[in-house]
Amino acid sequence: MKAKPSLSLDGLIRLADRCTVTDGRDFRIDKVKTDETKGLSPSKEEAEALLKDAVAEIAAQQETLYAQNEWGVLLIFQAMDAAGKDSAIKHVFSGVNPQGVQVHSFKAPAPEELDHDFLWRTAVRLPERGRIGVFNRSYYEEVLVVRVHPELLRAQRLPAPVVTKRIWAERLDDINAFERHLVRSGYLIRKFFLHVSREEQARRFLKRLEEPEKRWKFSLGDIRDREGWDLYMKAYETTIRNTTTPDAPWIVVPADRKWFARLVIAGAILGALKGLELHSPSVDPSHEQELNAVRETLLAEVGARRKVGAKRR
Repeated sequence: MKAKPSLSLDGLIRLADRCTVTDGRDFRIDKVKTDETKGLSPSKEEAEALLKDAVAEIAAQQETLYAQNEWGVLLIFQAMDAAGKDSAIKHVFSGVNPQGVQVHSFKAPAPEELDHDFLWRTAVRLPERGRIGVFNRSYYEEVLVVRVHPELLRAQRLPAPVVTKRIWAERLDDINAFERHLVRSGYLIRKFFLHVSREEQARRFLKRLEEPEKRWKFSLGDIRDREGWDLYMKAYETTIRNTTTPDAPWIVVPADRKWFARLVIAGAILGALKGLELHSPSVDPSHEQELNAVRETLLAEVGARRKVGAKRR
Protein backbone atom coordinates (compact mmCIF):
# COMPACT_ATOMS: atom_id res chain seq x y z
CA MET A 1 0.00 0.00 0.00
CA LYS A 2 1.27 3.46 -0.93
CA ALA A 3 2.31 5.51 2.10
CA LYS A 4 0.26 8.65 2.67
CA PRO A 5 2.18 11.85 3.42
CA SER A 6 1.95 12.85 7.09
CA LEU A 7 1.98 16.53 6.12
CA SER A 8 0.05 18.48 3.48
CA LEU A 9 1.82 20.60 0.88
CA ASP A 10 0.54 23.73 2.65
CA GLY A 11 2.01 22.33 5.84
CA LEU A 12 5.28 21.75 4.02
CA ILE A 13 5.34 25.39 2.93
CA ARG A 14 4.74 26.48 6.53
CA LEU A 15 7.59 24.18 7.63
CA ALA A 16 9.93 25.95 5.21
CA ASP A 17 8.74 29.32 6.50
CA ARG A 18 9.92 28.29 9.96
CA CYS A 19 13.43 27.84 8.55
CA THR A 20 13.42 31.18 6.73
CA VAL A 21 15.42 34.04 8.24
CA THR A 22 13.13 37.06 8.48
CA ASP A 23 15.46 39.45 10.25
CA GLY A 24 19.15 38.99 9.56
CA ARG A 25 20.15 41.24 12.44
CA ASP A 26 18.95 38.62 14.93
CA PHE A 27 20.49 35.61 13.20
CA ARG A 28 22.81 33.42 15.25
CA ILE A 29 24.24 30.37 13.55
CA ASP A 30 24.84 28.59 16.85
CA LYS A 31 21.11 28.78 17.56
CA VAL A 32 20.28 26.56 14.56
CA LYS A 33 20.22 22.86 15.40
CA THR A 34 21.61 20.94 12.46
CA ASP A 35 19.66 17.80 13.42
CA GLU A 36 16.35 19.64 13.91
CA THR A 37 13.23 18.14 12.32
CA LYS A 38 10.64 20.55 13.78
CA GLY A 39 8.84 17.68 15.45
CA LEU A 40 8.47 15.60 12.28
CA SER A 41 9.20 11.89 12.43
CA PRO A 42 7.76 10.33 9.27
CA SER A 43 8.67 6.91 8.01
CA LYS A 44 10.98 6.72 5.01
CA GLU A 45 7.99 5.91 2.82
CA GLU A 46 5.99 8.89 4.14
CA ALA A 47 8.88 11.30 3.57
CA GLU A 48 9.40 10.00 0.03
CA ALA A 49 5.68 10.28 -0.74
CA LEU A 50 5.52 13.88 0.50
CA LEU A 51 8.60 14.85 -1.48
CA LYS A 52 7.13 13.20 -4.57
CA ASP A 53 3.92 15.23 -4.21
CA ALA A 54 5.90 18.45 -3.71
CA VAL A 55 8.08 17.77 -6.76
CA ALA A 56 4.98 17.14 -8.88
CA GLU A 57 3.49 20.48 -7.80
CA ILE A 58 6.80 22.29 -8.40
CA ALA A 59 6.83 20.78 -11.90
CA ALA A 60 3.30 22.06 -12.53
CA GLN A 61 4.25 25.53 -11.31
CA GLN A 62 7.37 25.48 -13.49
CA GLU A 63 5.32 24.66 -16.59
CA THR A 64 3.15 27.73 -15.95
CA LEU A 65 6.23 29.85 -15.20
CA TYR A 66 7.66 28.81 -18.58
CA ALA A 67 4.41 29.48 -20.44
CA GLN A 68 3.89 32.90 -18.83
CA ASN A 69 7.50 33.86 -19.61
CA GLU A 70 7.63 36.87 -17.30
CA TRP A 71 9.45 35.89 -14.12
CA GLY A 72 12.94 34.51 -13.73
CA VAL A 73 13.69 32.37 -10.67
CA LEU A 74 17.13 32.20 -9.06
CA LEU A 75 17.80 29.58 -6.38
CA ILE A 76 21.18 29.71 -4.65
CA PHE A 77 22.65 26.80 -2.67
CA GLN A 78 25.58 27.29 -0.28
CA ALA A 79 27.02 24.87 2.26
CA MET A 80 30.10 23.25 3.67
CA ASP A 81 31.29 20.15 1.79
CA ALA A 82 29.16 17.00 2.19
CA ALA A 83 26.11 18.96 3.35
CA GLY A 84 24.02 17.41 0.58
CA LYS A 85 23.61 20.20 -1.98
CA ASP A 86 24.07 17.99 -5.04
CA SER A 87 21.67 15.29 -3.89
CA ALA A 88 19.08 17.83 -2.73
CA ILE A 89 19.11 19.56 -6.12
CA LYS A 90 18.85 16.18 -7.85
CA HIS A 91 15.87 15.02 -5.77
CA VAL A 92 13.90 18.28 -5.68
CA PHE A 93 14.13 18.82 -9.44
CA SER A 94 13.84 15.17 -10.43
CA GLY A 95 10.42 15.64 -12.05
CA VAL A 96 10.81 19.12 -13.50
CA ASN A 97 11.09 19.67 -17.25
CA PRO A 98 14.86 20.04 -17.88
CA GLN A 99 14.16 22.64 -20.60
CA GLY A 100 12.91 24.99 -17.89
CA VAL A 101 15.69 24.49 -15.32
CA GLN A 102 19.34 25.47 -15.64
CA VAL A 103 21.81 24.17 -13.04
CA HIS A 104 25.25 25.76 -12.77
CA SER A 105 27.96 24.53 -10.41
CA PHE A 106 30.66 27.08 -9.67
CA LYS A 107 34.15 25.78 -8.94
CA ALA A 108 37.36 27.76 -8.46
CA PRO A 109 37.40 30.75 -10.86
CA ALA A 110 39.08 30.23 -14.24
CA PRO A 111 41.63 32.80 -15.51
CA GLU A 112 39.00 34.54 -17.66
CA GLU A 113 36.70 34.83 -14.66
CA LEU A 114 39.47 36.30 -12.52
CA ASP A 115 39.92 39.00 -15.16
CA HIS A 116 36.40 40.29 -14.45
CA ASP A 117 34.62 41.57 -11.36
CA PHE A 118 33.52 38.93 -8.87
CA LEU A 119 29.86 39.03 -9.95
CA TRP A 120 30.56 38.56 -13.66
CA ARG A 121 30.80 34.79 -13.90
CA THR A 122 27.45 34.31 -12.20
CA ALA A 123 25.70 37.24 -13.88
CA VAL A 124 26.28 35.76 -17.34
CA ARG A 125 24.58 32.54 -16.21
CA LEU A 126 21.39 34.04 -14.85
CA PRO A 127 18.25 32.25 -16.07
CA GLU A 128 16.08 33.76 -18.78
CA ARG A 129 12.52 34.78 -18.05
CA GLY A 130 10.30 31.76 -17.64
CA ARG A 131 13.09 29.57 -16.32
CA ILE A 132 14.50 28.45 -12.99
CA GLY A 133 18.22 28.95 -12.46
CA VAL A 134 19.94 26.86 -9.79
CA PHE A 135 23.35 28.03 -8.59
CA ASN A 136 25.32 25.30 -6.80
CA ARG A 137 27.61 27.77 -5.02
CA SER A 138 27.57 31.33 -6.29
CA TYR A 139 28.93 34.84 -5.88
CA TYR A 140 28.60 34.22 -2.13
CA GLU A 141 31.84 32.26 -2.34
CA GLU A 142 33.53 35.68 -2.43
CA VAL A 143 32.48 36.48 1.13
CA LEU A 144 32.89 32.91 2.39
CA VAL A 145 35.76 30.91 0.88
CA VAL A 146 37.76 33.94 -0.23
CA ARG A 147 37.31 35.58 3.15
CA VAL A 148 38.58 32.50 4.97
CA HIS A 149 41.47 32.09 2.50
CA PRO A 150 42.98 35.57 1.86
CA GLU A 151 45.43 34.13 -0.69
CA LEU A 152 42.46 33.71 -3.05
CA LEU A 153 41.81 37.44 -2.85
CA ARG A 154 45.40 38.17 -3.81
CA ALA A 155 44.98 35.93 -6.87
CA GLN A 156 42.33 38.33 -8.16
CA ARG A 157 45.00 40.96 -8.80
CA LEU A 158 42.85 43.83 -7.60
CA PRO A 159 44.39 47.34 -7.52
CA ALA A 160 45.87 47.98 -4.08
CA PRO A 161 43.71 51.06 -3.33
CA VAL A 162 40.47 49.02 -3.46
CA VAL A 163 41.67 46.28 -1.09
CA THR A 164 40.85 48.02 2.16
CA LYS A 165 39.72 46.79 5.57
CA ARG A 166 36.16 47.38 4.39
CA ILE A 167 36.37 45.10 1.37
CA TRP A 168 34.11 42.41 2.86
CA ALA A 169 31.47 44.90 3.97
CA GLU A 170 31.68 46.48 0.52
CA ARG A 171 31.21 43.14 -1.21
CA LEU A 172 28.19 42.40 0.94
CA ASP A 173 26.81 45.80 -0.08
CA ASP A 174 27.51 44.98 -3.73
CA ILE A 175 25.66 41.67 -3.42
CA ASN A 176 22.66 43.41 -1.86
CA ALA A 177 22.63 45.97 -4.65
CA PHE A 178 22.92 43.23 -7.29
CA GLU A 179 20.05 41.24 -5.83
CA ARG A 180 17.94 44.38 -5.47
CA HIS A 181 18.54 45.04 -9.17
CA LEU A 182 17.50 41.48 -10.04
CA VAL A 183 14.31 41.71 -8.00
CA ARG A 184 13.43 44.99 -9.71
CA SER A 185 14.04 43.24 -13.04
CA GLY A 186 11.54 40.48 -12.34
CA TYR A 187 13.55 37.81 -10.54
CA LEU A 188 12.37 35.72 -7.64
CA ILE A 189 15.35 34.90 -5.39
CA ARG A 190 15.65 32.30 -2.66
CA LYS A 191 18.94 31.41 -0.98
CA PHE A 192 19.58 28.14 0.85
CA PHE A 193 22.27 27.45 3.42
CA LEU A 194 22.42 23.71 4.16
CA HIS A 195 23.71 23.69 7.71
CA VAL A 196 25.45 20.43 8.53
CA SER A 197 27.29 19.69 11.77
CA ARG A 198 31.00 19.05 11.84
CA GLU A 199 30.34 15.60 13.26
CA GLU A 200 27.91 14.65 10.50
CA GLN A 201 30.32 15.97 7.87
CA ALA A 202 33.02 13.66 9.29
CA ARG A 203 30.65 10.68 9.05
CA ARG A 204 29.85 11.49 5.43
CA PHE A 205 33.53 11.93 4.59
CA LEU A 206 34.26 8.51 6.09
CA LYS A 207 31.46 7.00 4.03
CA ARG A 208 33.01 8.48 0.88
CA LEU A 209 36.38 7.03 1.78
CA GLU A 210 34.98 3.61 2.64
CA GLU A 211 32.83 3.20 -0.49
CA PRO A 212 34.93 2.87 -3.68
CA GLU A 213 32.21 4.34 -5.91
CA LYS A 214 32.12 7.50 -3.81
CA ARG A 215 35.85 8.08 -3.31
CA TRP A 216 36.00 10.38 -6.33
CA LYS A 217 33.95 12.93 -4.36
CA PHE A 218 36.66 13.33 -1.74
CA SER A 219 39.54 15.79 -1.99
CA LEU A 220 42.24 16.82 0.46
CA GLY A 221 40.91 20.37 0.20
CA ASP A 222 37.80 19.18 2.04
CA ILE A 223 39.91 18.29 5.05
CA ARG A 224 41.80 21.60 4.91
CA ASP A 225 38.50 23.47 5.01
CA ARG A 226 37.53 21.54 8.17
CA GLU A 227 40.51 23.17 9.87
CA GLY A 228 38.88 26.54 9.30
CA TRP A 229 35.41 25.43 10.44
CA ASP A 230 34.94 28.19 13.02
CA LEU A 231 36.05 30.84 10.53
CA TYR A 232 33.57 29.51 8.00
CA MET A 233 30.73 29.55 10.52
CA LYS A 234 31.55 33.13 11.40
CA ALA A 235 31.64 34.06 7.70
CA TYR A 236 28.27 32.38 7.08
CA GLU A 237 26.72 34.12 10.05
CA THR A 238 27.99 37.53 8.93
CA THR A 239 26.83 36.90 5.37
CA ILE A 240 23.33 35.80 6.34
CA ARG A 241 22.98 38.66 8.79
CA ASN A 242 23.89 41.23 6.18
CA THR A 243 22.26 39.86 3.02
CA THR A 244 18.87 38.74 4.29
CA THR A 245 16.17 40.91 2.74
CA PRO A 246 12.38 40.45 2.38
CA ASP A 247 12.74 39.82 -1.36
CA ALA A 248 15.87 37.65 -1.20
CA PRO A 249 15.72 35.74 2.08
CA TRP A 250 17.96 32.99 3.34
CA ILE A 251 16.46 29.63 4.24
CA VAL A 252 18.76 28.03 6.80
CA VAL A 253 18.20 24.30 6.37
CA PRO A 254 19.13 21.82 9.13
CA ALA A 255 21.00 19.31 6.97
CA ASP A 256 22.09 16.43 9.20
CA ARG A 257 19.04 14.49 8.03
CA LYS A 258 18.87 14.56 4.26
CA TRP A 259 15.17 13.69 4.04
CA PHE A 260 14.31 16.70 6.19
CA ALA A 261 16.58 19.05 4.24
CA ARG A 262 14.97 18.01 0.95
CA LEU A 263 11.48 18.57 2.30
CA VAL A 264 12.35 22.05 3.58
CA ILE A 265 13.93 23.01 0.26
CA ALA A 266 10.95 21.70 -1.72
CA GLY A 267 8.53 23.52 0.57
CA ALA A 268 10.40 26.81 0.24
CA ILE A 269 10.55 26.59 -3.56
CA LEU A 270 6.89 25.61 -3.83
CA GLY A 271 5.81 28.41 -1.51
CA ALA A 272 7.84 30.98 -3.44
CA LEU A 273 6.42 29.87 -6.82
CA LYS A 274 2.85 29.89 -5.50
CA GLY A 275 3.45 33.38 -4.17
CA LEU A 276 3.96 34.59 -7.75
CA GLU A 277 0.33 33.66 -8.54
CA LEU A 278 1.36 32.37 -11.95
CA HIS A 279 -1.16 31.90 -14.73
CA SER A 280 -1.10 30.55 -18.26
CA PRO A 281 -1.14 33.27 -20.94
CA SER A 282 -4.53 34.04 -22.49
CA VAL A 283 -5.13 33.84 -26.22
CA ASP A 284 -6.13 36.96 -28.16
CA PRO A 285 -9.76 36.70 -29.37
CA SER A 286 -8.77 37.16 -33.02
CA HIS A 287 -6.15 34.42 -32.67
CA GLU A 288 -8.75 32.24 -30.94
CA GLN A 289 -10.86 32.33 -34.11
CA GLU A 290 -7.86 31.26 -36.19
CA LEU A 291 -7.15 28.38 -33.80
CA ASN A 292 -10.78 27.23 -33.95
CA ALA A 293 -10.64 27.27 -37.75
CA VAL A 294 -7.46 25.17 -37.71
CA ARG A 295 -9.12 22.77 -35.26
CA GLU A 296 -12.13 22.31 -37.54
CA THR A 297 -9.83 21.65 -40.53
CA LEU A 298 -7.86 19.03 -38.58
CA LEU A 299 -11.05 17.36 -37.33
CA ALA A 300 -12.38 17.16 -40.87
CA GLU A 301 -9.09 15.66 -42.09
CA VAL A 302 -9.05 13.06 -39.33
CA GLY A 303 -12.70 12.22 -40.00
CA ALA A 304 -12.06 11.76 -43.71
CA ARG A 305 -9.11 9.43 -43.05
CA ARG A 306 -11.23 7.33 -40.70
CA LYS A 307 -13.91 6.91 -43.38
CA VAL A 308 -11.31 5.81 -45.93
CA GLY A 309 -9.86 3.35 -43.44
CA ALA A 310 -13.30 1.93 -42.67
CA LYS A 311 -14.04 1.35 -46.37
CA ARG A 312 -10.71 -0.49 -46.86
CA ARG A 313 -11.55 -2.85 -44.00
